[in-house]
Amino acid sequence: MSSFSNPDIVSGYAARTAQLVPGLHDLHLMTGLLLAERAPADARVLVLGAGGGMELGVLAQMQPHWRFDGVDPSAEMLQLARTNLGAQASRVAFHEGYIDSAPEGPFDAATCLLTLHFLPEEERRQTLRAVQQRLKPGAPFVAAHHSFPNEGAELDKWLTRYAAFAAATGAPISLTANGIRTMKERLPVLSPAMDETILRQAGFSNIELFYAGFTFRGWVAYKS
Repeated sequence: MSSFSNPDIVSGYAARTAQLVPGLHDLHLMTGLLLAERAPADARVLVLGAGGGMELGVLAQMQPHWRFDGVDPSAEMLQLARTNLGAQASRVAFHEGYIDSAPEGPFDAATCLLTLHFLPEEERRQTLRAVQQRLKPGAPFVAAHHSFPNEGAELDKWLTRYAAFAAATGAPISLTANGIRTMKERLPVLSPAMDETILRQAGFSNIELFYAGFTFRGWVAYKS
């Protein structure tokens, strides 16, 4: 995750992510719709992994009276979020760090998009428990990240599909090759079944898959 302090990585984040994540804008739109099913019109929303501000921008546009707490370990990515949000940044309290840097809440809803796949399994468990503890009872939580069968031939098959999508959207060949190597060597990707198990163990219920795009999966769940 230290690469998110690299100026070149930060400046090209939005364009690069759109090339790598199928239906990225629609993922953000669906996230807003799912949160709004239960969150009130004046909701306070926790956004974990808020750097860049992409989902914050969509959510702020969809819900003009929501207020946000955005958490990210990269100061550079948080600054990018402030810049991209413009006047809407006044509705966001930014916190540099990890989940322990977030206020205790309680929040009406929470999101964690394209972030959890960076965390080893035990750290992921701890993070999800901490998110759950900051939510009001019944509050919705949306998570989306790399999640696919991660052993043997299945691993190679899904990574090849990921690379093919990136190449088809115009991502540089070197980027797709580096992406595959990085995911194999460094990303602690879990299977969808294990991701759902961890959500359940963290205290979430009614876990529903709402998004699947090659190597990415997205769920909505609720604080028990």
